[in-house]
Amino acid sequence: MNRFAKAVDQLLVWFILFQMIALTGVVIFAVLARITGNSVSWYDEIAAIQLAWLTYYGGAYAALHRRHIGFDTVLLAIPMPFRAYSVIFAEAVVVGFFALLAYTGYEVLVILEGEYLVSLTWIPIQLTQSVIPIGATLFVICELLSFPDYYKKTCAGISLEHAEIEEEVETELAKAGVKS
Repeated sequence: MNRFAKAVDQLLVWFILFQMIALTGVVIFAVLARITGNSVSWYDEIAAIQLAWLTYYGGAYAALHRRHIGFDTVLLAIPMPFRAYSVIFAEAVVVGFFALLAYTGYEVLVILEGEYLVSLTWIPIQLTQSVIPIGATLFVICELLSFPDYYKKTCAGISLEHAEIEEEVETELAKAGVKS
């Protein structure tokens, strides 16, 4: 992972961690408010927005580490050089989809100009929905940053999924004191 990828990784980790802590805080606050009979009107709207933000930014983080849904086993069954072409084609489809999502997400933001949340009327919907184009753009960036290593390994017949599984098995065997 190069320096820029490491910086993106750290930025995403800290933002996701902040969102998780903030969402936990909102949920705890809302539960305590309901217990005391002082239910807050904005809880559902804010919690749903935070969950969407976690999903988009978490997806970008997963893309950076190639831990999103993949089909390594299928790709590895394809003989070279068709495997290389298939990897490039699949990457182009994924990047194209998220580029389209970023563009349409921006178009939605333009349409939402002047709209505000129902429960917190001082928060613009453009802010809350900005996660769509930003998250999609981050996904594209993370895919492109992780692509060279993924391409090399897949062309060499190395599965990222299998390597992770084998590493976990080795770790668990070592904990159990079993030699493999």
